[in-house]
Amino acid sequence: QVQLVESGGGLVQPGGSLRLSCIASRSIFSFNAMGWYRQAPGKQRELVAAITSGVINYADSVKGRFTIAKDNAKNTVYLQMNSLKPEDTAVYYCNVVTQYNAYWGQGTQVTVSS
Repeated sequence: QVQLVESGGGLVQPGGSLRLSCIASRSIFSFNAMGWYRQAPGKQRELVAAITSGVINYADSVKGRFTIAKDNAKNTVYLQMNSLKPEDTAVYYCNVVTQYNAYWGQGTQVTVSS
């Protein structure tokens, strides 16, 4: 079992920045993948960014603005979000994939509005 706790969401103006954090309940070193997804009202959950076997992938809509990183020593994965747009408004979920299962965090709300 892996518990994930996200933090860092909030209300920000367009053009602003936020950093999301996701802390795992155990070592992330051996995880197959770690990533961030988001779900806006009325829309399907979509991949934002992920680290899979050391390879980083981003959704086209966030390339150049968002950066995913992990700190194995802190069992934490981050999502740095810059130049935020209203269309980035969503609940953001942390996801990890182990050898046996996939796990989700509870989600953190990000609202981009003036």
